[in-house]
Amino acid sequence: MSHGDMPPPQPPIPEPGGLPPPPPRNGCLTAFMVVAGIILLLPGLCALIFGVGSLTSSGGYDSGLVPFILVGLIVGAVGVLMIRWAIRDPRS
Repeated sequence: MSHGDMPPPQPPIPEPGGLPPPPPRNGCLTAFMVVAGIILLLPGLCALIFGVGSLTSSGGYDSGLVPFILVGLIVGAVGVLMIRWAIRDPRS
């Protein structure tokens, strides 16, 4: 058999499973994100307390607190998302 009669080489067989596993997480960064998320929950909790308090106060609804309540709720939502992102499975 001469060099010209050889069949073409086969391409390498791909590994099953597709993508390689993700790199391991940094434990300190995960802990920092959880702590920061818990701290960010506090403005959301205050916004809920002041929002319910302004709705149930005998003096009536105070519309001057609405921007502060909305900002507090947004910051609290960011805290929830940060905690969720820190503790979720890195493969999902």
